[in-house]
Amino acid sequence: MKNLQAPSSTAPAAAPEAAGFAPRWHGAVLYFGTLAFALLGLTACADMSGIAPQARMRDAASLGLAAHAQGVADAARSFADPAVAADWWRGFGDAQLDALIGQALDQSPNLKLAEARIARAQAFTEAASAADRPQINGSLDATRQRYSANAIYPPPLGGSTENSATGRLTGSWELDFFGKNRAAIDAAVGSANAAIADAQAARLLLATNVTRQYVELARLQAQLGVAERTLAQRGETLSLVRDRVAAGLDTRLEERQSEGGLPETRQQIEALREQIAQARNALDALVGQPGATQALAAPALASLTPVALPATLPADLLGRRADIAAARWRVEAATQDVAVARAQFYPNVSLTAFVGLSSLGFGEFLHGSSREWGVGPAIRLPIFEAGRLRANLRGKAADADAAVESYNAALLDAFHEAADQIAASRSIERQMAEQREAQTAAESAYAIAQQRYKAGLGNYLNVLTAETSVLQQRRQAVDLAARRLDNQARLARALGGGYAAGDPVLATASPAPAAAAATH
Repeated sequence: MKNLQAPSSTAPAAAPEAAGFAPRWHGAVLYFGTLAFALLGLTACADMSGIAPQARMRDAASLGLAAHAQGVADAARSFADPAVAADWWRGFGDAQLDALIGQALDQSPNLKLAEARIARAQAFTEAASAADRPQINGSLDATRQRYSANAIYPPPLGGSTENSATGRLTGSWELDFFGKNRAAIDAAVGSANAAIADAQAARLLLATNVTRQYVELARLQAQLGVAERTLAQRGETLSLVRDRVAAGLDTRLEERQSEGGLPETRQQIEALREQIAQARNALDALVGQPGATQALAAPALASLTPVALPATLPADLLGRRADIAAARWRVEAATQDVAVARAQFYPNVSLTAFVGLSSLGFGEFLHGSSREWGVGPAIRLPIFEAGRLRANLRGKAADADAAVESYNAALLDAFHEAADQIAASRSIERQMAEQREAQTAAESAYAIAQQRYKAGLGNYLNVLTAETSVLQQRRQAVDLAARRLDNQARLARALGGGYAAGDPVLATASPAPAAAAATH
């Protein structure tokens, strides 16, 4: 179709080369440059005064951590190495436990959820980074349109029905003069690193819970063995009492008292078996596979080797814990969000350009004369927005304060948890030493009772009574041994579980001031 032209009064200007394009282009640059400086001057009117985060991050020195650690070091020298291995549970020397933890780390839905959160956070980081780079978009439009005879287009175009086509490549680039995009990228990176640290903390928590549940299963198995021996001992006691009643040496009272001990012990055994089944079910849930522990051999408490862990609070405890690192990265992300909110008060400056083809009529669309292009800056400045920007800045400042206080709370919890577990570790060692002495005395009395019975100087009831004390001490020994192993698992987690501050795979382009301040 023939391309219709508007009258000369509305025709486009001559080609740039023929119309003095260069002077007009330089004039446009001068105009936009002057406008930019004027808008920058207007930013002095942007009122963000009095809005800033107020909370302050605490550090190890403010908690007296270094002094506390030194005091504990002087009092306890059980361990020399302050580090915790990343696979600390292998120190227990139990292949079944290692296999269970490995399976749990591979199949846990919670860890897969943490991995999905990492992927999402990394995607947000990539999206934020893309906003700081040039963007190019393409478009192609084809339209058949009737032009109004009473609008801006005069005849012959007005009142006619024509085809039109436009194809363009449009590019834009926001010039980040005030750091808004850079701050947005840093905020996204902080969130991504927090997600990575959260995943590390989740892995540690899962390994700790599997270990603790395995130790509990071993404790219950050991207590079941003691209870079964107690049942046998009480059966022997009842048999002896009945013989003494038949011989007229005891009464029916002693017999009935001895009979009552049997159902009581059988009830305790049944309760232990119920707890063992529940412990196995709990392990199945942690491992992520129902029935996974049913084929396992009953774990022996005595076969679990105590793990060598520090008996002091490391001065760099705050850098060893993934949950502290995650909280610190959230502070960094919130701080950068405040910077983004501040940058909203300043102008947005961008460059836009396009090149393409446009024609009235499809026949001329691909002709060189249909080409068009344009380039120029764009500046946007908020002048009156009814307090929206100040409200947004106040909200981001409040978020930053909340992140800082959450970090401080996590810091105090970490200090408290680690100090408690170290104190419990030392106390358990002392209790075990006292219990070993008590058990040695009970076993010695039992041996003497047996010797006297064999020599005819005492009756078998004295032997069984002495064995009752031995069984009681064995129950206490089982509980203390399990408490020590459980405490070591909890202590390993409290001291970071082998987490290293350099684990996050993402990093900001510039050092994170909030994160750096927290580690000193």
